[in-house]
Amino acid sequence: MIENYKVPVENLKKVCDDKLFDFKTTDEVLPLEGIIGQERAVKAVEFGLKMKRYGYNIFMTGITGTGKFSYAQNYVKEVAKDESIPGDWCYVYNFENPYEPKALNFPSGKGKDFCEDMEEMVEDLKVEIPKAFEGEEYEKEKAEILKGFQQQRNELMEELGRIAQEKGFALKRTPTGFVTIPIIDGKQLSQEEFDHLEGDVKEDLEEKMNEVQLKSMEVTRKILNAEKEVKDKLRQLEEKVGLFAVGHLIDDLKEKYGDYPKVKDYLEEVKEDVLENLDDFKAEEGEHAPFPWMKKPKAAEERYRVNLLVDNSERTGAPVVIETNPTYYNLVGKVEYESQFGMVSTDYTMIKPGAIHRANGGYLILQAMDLLTNFRSWDALKRVLKNKELQIENLQEQMGLVAMSTLRPEPIPIDVKVIIIGNPFLYRLLFHYEEDFRKLFKIKADFDVEMKRDEENIQLMAGFVNNQCQMEGLRAFESSAVARLVEHSSRLAGHQEKLTTKFNDIIEIIHEADGWAALDNSELVEARHIKKAIEEKVNRSNKLEMKIREMFQEGKYLIDVEGEKIGQVNGLSIIDQGDYTFGKPNRITAAVYLGKRGIINIEREAKMSGKIHNKGVLILGGYLAAKYAQEIPLTLSATLTFEQLYEGVEGDSASSSELYALLSSLSKLPLRQDIAATGSVNQKGEIQPVGGLNEKIEGFYAVCKVKGLTGQQGVIIPHQNINNLMLSDEVVEAVEKGNFNIYKVRTIDEGIEILTGVSAGELKEDGTYLEDTVNYLVDKNLRYYNKALIKQRKEIQSTESSKDNEE
Repeated sequence: MIENYKVPVENLKKVCDDKLFDFKTTDEVLPLEGIIGQERAVKAVEFGLKMKRYGYNIFMTGITGTGKFSYAQNYVKEVAKDESIPGDWCYVYNFENPYEPKALNFPSGKGKDFCEDMEEMVEDLKVEIPKAFEGEEYEKEKAEILKGFQQQRNELMEELGRIAQEKGFALKRTPTGFVTIPIIDGKQLSQEEFDHLEGDVKEDLEEKMNEVQLKSMEVTRKILNAEKEVKDKLRQLEEKVGLFAVGHLIDDLKEKYGDYPKVKDYLEEVKEDVLENLDDFKAEEGEHAPFPWMKKPKAAEERYRVNLLVDNSERTGAPVVIETNPTYYNLVGKVEYESQFGMVSTDYTMIKPGAIHRANGGYLILQAMDLLTNFRSWDALKRVLKNKELQIENLQEQMGLVAMSTLRPEPIPIDVKVIIIGNPFLYRLLFHYEEDFRKLFKIKADFDVEMKRDEENIQLMAGFVNNQCQMEGLRAFESSAVARLVEHSSRLAGHQEKLTTKFNDIIEIIHEADGWAALDNSELVEARHIKKAIEEKVNRSNKLEMKIREMFQEGKYLIDVEGEKIGQVNGLSIIDQGDYTFGKPNRITAAVYLGKRGIINIEREAKMSGKIHNKGVLILGGYLAAKYAQEIPLTLSATLTFEQLYEGVEGDSASSSELYALLSSLSKLPLRQDIAATGSVNQKGEIQPVGGLNEKIEGFYAVCKVKGLTGQQGVIIPHQNINNLMLSDEVVEAVEKGNFNIYKVRTIDEGIEILTGVSAGELKEDGTYLEDTVNYLVDKNLRYYNKALIKQRKEIQSTESSKDNEE
């Protein structure tokens, strides 16, 4: 009977025949371009990159190691190279409001040209303006203006002197104006002499003095007006000369950049500022303020500099920016400061671009974890995508931590496609708790962890290997080595008809196999090198597994792999260390006794059981009630536990094993200890598939091996899990030699028959089971418990009634 449940050897592992390949080494294969096994994700990314509308940014999600970043980097660059090159951006001085620098946009390469043209213009101004003012014509015109003023001034002074002399006064010029001094008989009177004059004479002199004073005021006013006119003429002369020196330089630039109105307006402002500040170009060098706070306003040479913020002159397509450290400032840029003598200062030339500036007009690739763990980076990115413009603000000012005067550069329009790479947990977190996320990232590219193991993908795997060999300078792989790599890929996928898409794990084996080939002085990577790489990778991580196996061998972990016992079965569990997973057998025991408490999960009572395991145990009660309590109540008390379990338990893959232990205790039939069991069960008694099957089987095999193989040992698995078998060569060989066995079951009845060697028993029409079957014995014992409880209850009631009568 048991032979019918055995899994054939050929179903324990799907071997890849190297005859499937039409090459001897991977050098003969074209290297893989792109990615394999991610058709759904690839279509999503392709669509997302083509959609240029608002909100169609991309979130690439999937388990780490599935090639998301490599694909994003390579494919986006491939798409970007055929797209138009975005323009350059510059910041320039704002002559109306220096605290708000202006942003100028140019076609690609023009920004760099404009920057160089402005530098050249300033250098020309430094030469042309001094030269113009040193010319003879300028000096001649200036001298004529000054001569005319001097002549007019002299005439006015002569007229004033003549009038004063006629009135009998001499004039003396002081810093505050003119002083009139009376003259009598050719002698200038002192103030004392003037005070002693007779009244009539004194009054006459005072009257004449007032007339002279009024005339002097009139002359002074005329001189001041003349001076003002001279200054205006000199200024006009300087502007005329300056315009002659400057005009053609700026006009040439205005003509060159005539297609850009904003640039023309800026150049006109530059011309006006140059003419207003000609002295900056005429002043001698070496005039420096002794202290920073005594510095003069920014010199013209610095005001006319151009801050080339984004330079796309060297690009051949749209930019692709990969920001590996997306801090707030690395994303949105910043205004830097310089410190001198304890004071900080800044200007528009100290505005620095961020990744969004550089990616403007193209693509920005970010890692979700890096973005979310950097303070305010997500908020900044979200604000840019929503507003479609980037305003550079220092973080302290944005948060209101520092109140200081600073620059507020003109915002720059932003058109960027953002690709964020993250795991499924972060995607769900953002989708459910970030209200703007679903509006801004409408494309989800979900990368799978596995792909079909068909001939096409197997051949592409060979191309993938060759691509890695060429990129990293590795040895070529023989076809047999590629075949072993395909088998390992299926093992990682946990499915005979699948290959893993965790390419990082495959790449590790490729590199390590090349390393072992080098140590072996082999020119090619052979199948044995793949096997060696896999074994050594396991050996580096299986310390805990070896320690546990040693404890089984020494008898510290109690387990039987021979004989039979009632209420005891070997279950199988998985221990996941992150980088390494292995199987560990566990003794599961059940004890049943008279009572009404039902099935007690000891792990749950000790708070060592997870929710899924608790559910699995509750299902056992449903199974027992549905099968054995249709005519009588289900009256029993039972305890279930994983013996020597100290770290807790989760999952329902041992629920069938727990049920086998319960049925054994109820039927008093012993279970084989040389067979372990795995599989979850539903209330109908159907066995359901589980995960980690290969590790579980190999874990029990390893314990049997250290305890001693008998040829009778084996494992019961769900029949649905047969295509998940990718067992190690050692286990397959042991089964082939008859030293180990794998059994498949569909129901609890099939499993209990294997473990007890007794027929499960079918339900007859009268509602009973065939005698001496497992189900018959279980039903019999449950009926006994029911009768015993009824009898006990009657005895208790009778005793209580007798006491009442006596009282």
